[in-house]
Order: sequence, then structure tokens, then C-alpha cells
Amino acid sequence: MPTKEQILEALRDVQDPEIHKSIVDLNMVRDIRVCGGQVSVTVALTIRGCPLRDEFQRMITERLLEMPDVTDVDVKLTEMTPEERQALFGGDKLQKVPILSPDSPTQVIGVASGKGGVGKSTVTVNLAAALRRMGYAVGVLDADIYGFSVPRMLGLDGKPTAIEGKIMPMPAYGLKVISMGNFVDNNQPVIWRGPMLGKVLQQFLTDVLWGDLDYLLLDLPPGTGDVALDVARMIPKSNILVVTTPQTVASGVASRAAHMATKANQKLIGVVENMSYFLCPDCGKATPIFGEGGGQALADELGVELLGQIPLTVALREGSDRGKPIVFQEGAENDPARQAVEALARRVAALCPVPVRN
Repeated sequence: MPTKEQILEALRDVQDPEIHKSIVDLNMVRDIRVCGGQVSVTVALTIRGCPLRDEFQRMITERLLEMPDVTDVDVKLTEMTPEERQALFGGDKLQKVPILSPDSPTQVIGVASGKGGVGKSTVTVNLAAALRRMGYAVGVLDADIYGFSVPRMLGLDGKPTAIEGKIMPMPAYGLKVISMGNFVDNNQPVIWRGPMLGKVLQQFLTDVLWGDLDYLLLDLPPGTGDVALDVARMIPKSNILVVTTPQTVASGVASRAAHMATKANQKLIGVVENMSYFLCPDCGKATPIFGEGGGQALADELGVELLGQIPLTVALREGSDRGKPIVFQEGAENDPARQAVEALARRVAALCPVPVRN
């Protein structure tokens, strides 16, 4: 028969899906009862209406059933008191250094493009997923307030939870995600003037409980408008990754976004060429339907590295449509787009190293 101490130690492996910390370290495990092979556990959620109640029960049950001699698990869910929530969330205690602090160790990477339709959101989401798969703590901020697409690409629905004045980011594949798309009903358009965009971006950066991130990727709107300027103002140490296609018209426009970033003293870390070629799923032939050389030409013009060339494959497109990044798709290990994304993630991690956390 397992002891209470052994059960508590096993539960240390279970993380709150939103906060990404052990439920034991968060003092969420309140009562453990053992009778033969039957185990009963009481866990206090941050709020009673937590949208991840079923996920908590599943993770706890699965983990305890892995233990020898445990045959049945009963998980009871209760709620933290207001005082306990304040002690946990008050003063943003789950984040050692705020994202906007000059001392923040988080590497902020803005993914930019000169025009729409080049696959900037696809690059953002899949790069974030690849970094997460490498073991990093990664957040995704969908800063394209008007044209948000990150929730669909990550299969997210529902609305974020607010606790003690903080917004909990939405969890997806181990990522922490926030998007205007999580606040708008039925795909309604956002009709705001420019100053409102800066206020939303500020709130997403300061009022979302990101925790201690290694990387925060910003999916920026195309062009050099208000949000790009606000990012430069709020996060002057941010890095910029420019996405283009091989097409001359796309790479030419993308250079404007890159030049704006350098004038704003942001660090331009490189260029990613998306949709470098189309890979036929039947014959395997690579066809450069958008031409060739645009990404390299842009990188040469800007004096930076061409960090990756991502082909257009069926698996990559299907993953975006059904909300599953290609690095988490079974059977896609040899897909050229996945291999290109994984290589891009390794290069970005090398160019933007993060400190080792204690």
C-alpha cells in the first residue's frame, strides 16, 4: 500500500496547466486518503469554475494509477479561499521579473512581415511549438489585434480566466497563449482606432500572468503601423524576426518592416523564408511556386542571416487548419517543413540564448 508521502511525491510531477508549476508546490493538494489500493485526493483549484477541471482530474488520476498497488483513484476538487488566492497571485508572485522590466531574462521575439499572406502566424506558432518541444518555457502573444489567427492554429476556444486582477493565459501544447481572438464572440471584427491597440498590447504584457518565460513570441500585424511602434516603445530590447516568401514583391515590402525595427533600436536577428517551395504529396517534386531567392536577397540587403527556408507541405497546412503544430504531429517526423521549423528553432535559441533558471 503506498504511503501518503509517496503519493504526494508522485503528484509533484503534475503541473497546473495554466500556471505551469507543480500542484504540490502551489499547495493545491489538501487531503490524501489511502485504503488498500484505493486512493482519494482532494485538490483545491484556484477558482471553482476553472475551465480545466476535467484536465486536472485526468492528469492526477493517470499519474496515481501509474504507481504500484494503486487500483482506484478518486479526485475531489474544491476551491482556494480568497486569502489563499491573494497569497498565491498577489503582487504577481508567480513571475519573478515582469516581462517589461529591463532586468527580465525573457527573450522577446517579434515576428514581423511587410505584408499579409506570407505565413507570419504559421511561422510564429510552429517556431513557438518547436522551442517548447526543446524544453523551453514559451509564451505566444497574438499582437495582430485585427487579424488574429493564433487561436485557430493552436485549437484554442473559450475565454481566459481572470484571477485577482490577472489574466491567465490559455494553455496549448505546453505554450502560454493570449489573443484578442479569445475575447471576441463568434469571430466578430475588432473595430478600434490606433490608440486602443497600444492599450491592449500593454495589458497583454502586464496583466497576463505569464510566469517565468524563456521566450515570448509576438505575432505582429503586417507592416509598420501602430502595434509595431508600440512594441518598439514598450520593449526596446526585443528581437525581430522578419518573414517573407521567395517572391520579389513580398521580400521588397518586408524590408520596410526590418528597417523600421533597426531604426527603433530593436535587434534584427534574421530572415525566415516561408513557402520556399511546394512539395507534392504524391510524387515528392519540389516546385518553387513563389519563385526563388527572395529570402536570401532580403537577408543580404539587411546584412543578417537567412535563418530558415520553410517549404509548403500538406502536413504544415493541415496542422494550421486543425490546430496542431507540425512538431506535435505523429508521423510527420520526416516532413521537410517540420525539419525546417526544428532547425529554425535551434538557430533562434543559439542567437537568443536564455539564462539557466534555478
